[in-house]
Amino acid sequence: MVTTEIADKIKRLEEKYAAMGQNLSSYLDGLLYADYLTYWDYIQLDVLLNLQHPRTPIPDENIFIIYHQITELYFKLTLQAIEQISFAPERTATVFTTQLRRINNYFRNLVNSFEIMVDGMDKDQFLQFRMALLPASGFQSGQFRMIEICSTRLPNLVYEPQRPGMENCDLKTVLDNIYWRSGATELATGKKTLTLQQFEKKYMGPFLQLATRYEQSNIQAAYQQLSEADKAIVIPLLKEYDLNINVRWPLMHYKSAVRYLHKKPEDIAATGGTNWQQFLPPKNKRIIFFPELWTEEELNNWGKLAMGE
Repeated sequence: MVTTEIADKIKRLEEKYAAMGQNLSSYLDGLLYADYLTYWDYIQLDVLLNLQHPRTPIPDENIFIIYHQITELYFKLTLQAIEQISFAPERTATVFTTQLRRINNYFRNLVNSFEIMVDGMDKDQFLQFRMALLPASGFQSGQFRMIEICSTRLPNLVYEPQRPGMENCDLKTVLDNIYWRSGATELATGKKTLTLQQFEKKYMGPFLQLATRYEQSNIQAAYQQLSEADKAIVIPLLKEYDLNINVRWPLMHYKSAVRYLHKKPEDIAATGGTNWQQFLPPKNKRIIFFPELWTEEELNNWGKLAMGE
């Protein structure tokens, strides 16, 4: 029996497909013969469970791979939320709070789950399989660098001593001086590591395009366009965002590196050749997305309290 409700929906479907020059009957045939959707097909479960390709037979390498894959999925969600803030038809406190809460939840989950990496792998197994990963490194997460670029004015991603000279430079020059490039440079020779060379070859072009697109639409710029009343609402969420990405997240990486790579009398080198002792501690790199939201004392102590200093 065709109810009035079903008849109304059929009529609306006919109008929808007619507007596109399509025949509703053909689509109904497709629906009639199509299989029911299953959970495993919808999320591509078989594909997902076959995306791990360890380089060694060491069991804990799977933990390392899967955790990093989960991390990149959270980064993808973060970039989607940033996009919705930066290019919203109308920027309001509601748009900011909805998306910032999502991002902060993503990073809260990432930070809290990092124990999977810090304590969840056998140290001896890690030190065995890590050598098969050369020269790959978590440093090469292009999505995390995209999050940084989309979050703030590009000069804020240059180390402080160089920052004043970057204010009037073009985006490519600023990007050429972005802080993380020195994190994968050999301290003794000043040469770029292979890790950095690979990374730049793949991403520097897309990074410049992204920086251009977000130059006037990054989170910091979007915040500054809000009304004073809306700014007051979103400031706590922005400060949480700043701490999550620039203090808590790198600090968890630092703790993990200390656990696995710290060894007397000389620390073990990272797989990518990064000078992790200087590069990872947030108090050293002092990258801050929204410096205007913090007091002078908070800026001076950036990252130190989190490290127990």
